[in-house]
Order: sequence, then structure tokens, then C-alpha cells
Amino acid sequence: MRCLGIDLAWGENPSGLCCLNFASDTLVLLDLRRETSIADIFAWVDHFSPDAGIVAVDAPTLIPNQTGSRIPDRLAHKYFGKYHAGCYPANLNLPFADRTLGVGLRLEARGFAHAPTIQPRSLGRYQIEMFPHPAMIHLFGLNQILKYKKGTIAQRKAGLIQLRQHILEKLPNIKPRLEIATLPEIPNKGTELKALEDQLDSLICAYAAAYWWYWGLEKNLVLGDRDSGYIVVPTIV
Repeated sequence: MRCLGIDLAWGENPSGLCCLNFASDTLVLLDLRRETSIADIFAWVDHFSPDAGIVAVDAPTLIPNQTGSRIPDRLAHKYFGKYHAGCYPANLNLPFADRTLGVGLRLEARGFAHAPTIQPRSLGRYQIEMFPHPAMIHLFGLNQILKYKKGTIAQRKAGLIQLRQHILEKLPNIKPRLEIATLPEIPNKGTELKALEDQLDSLICAYAAAYWWYWGLEKNLVLGDRDSGYIVVPTIV
């Protein structure tokens, strides 16, 4: 079973991509990169998940509302706002909507069905929407989000150091365990920090996809549903 994470850029910037592969109850990192064009993103999806797989996308791939915010957006603020982990509201009037909806539709055309419910460990082709910050709050036991996206280069670097450390130290000790010995080192330049940020976010997406497929509702929250849009959030219980 392949577990793919896409940290989708909402504009024309590169998107982070990660592929994890299940070997028994262990996940192995197969690929970690960035691609810019939608065509290249889907060439990557086709290559790394030709058969059974689950794709987690960090972007609103279902948007039923013309204005305002979706139910999952509001629920994310309700449950995770105190951690500073609320998500950006999505509606059909926003400029990114066509792009993010299009990614969901392209995945559906490839047989990746939306999976706001799932039978754990059942082979198939699935897609979910997820948001890395709430996932990290639960997976890493955080009191607040890791602040690696904004601020000075020194502040962003410090946040990425924390994120890298949590991935290497904590995900190998959660079931399903991630077998990983190293990750790219933390760079010093702003553009290189952004590149690593995108890749590590996609790794969190891929792990969350694996966690949803492995545990289903036993150890995950689902904010919303197929009609309103939904975000899957792993929990540790």
C-alpha cells in the first residue's frame, strides 16, 4: 500500500510531495521532492501509486460553499484555534478554488475516491484532505504549533529543526511506525528553507494518510463530511 502526501501550492509555486510504502506494519520513505506543474505532480502520483494507494492533500479539494468558510474550516478553528492551528477558510469565490478542486477531481478520475469514512487496512484507492498543523499537535503532543512558516530566517530555521527532530524521534515510535534514519539537513537560505518546509509538510500528509488507512475512526477525527468537505486529523489514544 502506497501512502502519498501532497503539500499543494495554491498558486504556481512548487508543491511538496512524499511517498511512503507499507512493509507489514512499518512505513518506509520512498520519495521526497517538489514539483511545480500539475502535470508533473500527477506524473509523480501515477508513478508512485500505480495500484492500491491513499493520497492526503493539504488543500481544500471539496468546496460546496460559494462564500464564507466551510464546516471543516470552522471546526478546525473550534478545536484547534487554541493551538494557533486553525485553517484558512475556503469558498468558491477565492482564486485558489479552481486549482484545489481540480486536483481532487483529477484524483477521482484516477480512482482515488474521497474517504471521509474508511474500512481500516482495506486495499483500494483513496484520497483525503488533511492539514498538517492539527496533525502535528496530536502526533507530537504539542501545546502550540511549530512556527516554521513565518518570521525571520532564524525563527523559521529553529521551527524546522524542531519539526525535523519530531519526525525522526516520534514517528518511529507510533504505530504504524515510520522507519527513517535521516532527513535533509536544515539549510540557511530563505528559499531553501521554504523548499524543505514543503517537503516536510508533505511527509506529515503522507504519514497522516497511512495513519487514517491503518486506524480509521478508532484513532482519527473527521471534521466535516463528504458533502460539506472534511479534514482528517490523527489522534493518539
